[in-house]
Amino acid sequence: MRQTVILPLLASRGLPWMDHNSKTELPLQRSLCETGGSTDAKVFWLVFLGPVFGLLLLAMPAFAQTMPENASAKSYGEGWDCDIGYRPDGDNCAAVAAPENAYETNRSYGTGWACLHGYRQVNETACVAVVVPEGGFLDPSGERWHCLRGFHRVDDSCQKVVVPENAYLVEASFGSAWDCERGFEKTGQSCTAVVVPTNGYLNGSRYGQLWSCERGFFEQDAVCKPVVVPEFGYLDDAAYGEGWKCHRGYEASGAACKEIDIPENAHLDRSGNRWECNWNFQKSKGLCVLNH
Repeated sequence: MRQTVILPLLASRGLPWMDHNSKTELPLQRSLCETGGSTDAKVFWLVFLGPVFGLLLLAMPAFAQTMPENASAKSYGEGWDCDIGYRPDGDNCAAVAAPENAYETNRSYGTGWACLHGYRQVNETACVAVVVPEGGFLDPSGERWHCLRGFHRVDDSCQKVVVPENAYLVEASFGSAWDCERGFEKTGQSCTAVVVPTNGYLNGSRYGQLWSCERGFFEQDAVCKPVVVPEFGYLDDAAYGEGWKCHRGYEASGAACKEIDIPENAHLDRSGNRWECNWNFQKSKGLCVLNH
């Protein structure tokens, strides 16, 4: 095949060549005696580019890649890939020895096989069935299992959750799988009613104290006592303090509200329950003196 390529190439360039079958050299020298410009061009092709083409033709067989058995040409690019059930082994494709309950992956890395759904790999040599206990279900991965709602895992089994009276199931990855209904609190493995004092109400909290006092009452010794609002005062909903505050212009004095005596060059502050000196004055012994 190389001869059929080279001979026409040499002939097209006006170069002499010999037919090895007929042992006859075909004279082409006359074409070299044409015009000087044509001769120079042909000499250039002969001297410089001719050897290059020759080397490329000689090297072509070296680039050819022999495809081994049990392989197919790549769908894109050059080269080949091993067929399913085989994997590269040097320049060959070796058969993958997949164990029972496994399938060939046609991957060049790893074992070359993977376990079927519902089986898990053991020591890279076998696939064993995933044993799902009663009250459990197979994970979507096919390699693990989880317990159904209403069951919790104990070692390799799923035990039913015992829900006490006045309780309900909850989704929890740790701790108890149940919680008490509103108005009840956990006491060991049962739910007991929350004792709400008079003038109190359930606050909906799941932790800490489950009840709060109504507005106008404050907690003291687990009971709700009424807030006594003094004259010139009003109820305060803050969670801390006495439960009441004085109106603007008054300040707390014990359990009463007294009018604030504002000295000269002073005014009520933002709270309205204290006074402060005007600009360029400072407090000194209950008075506001000029700040020199």
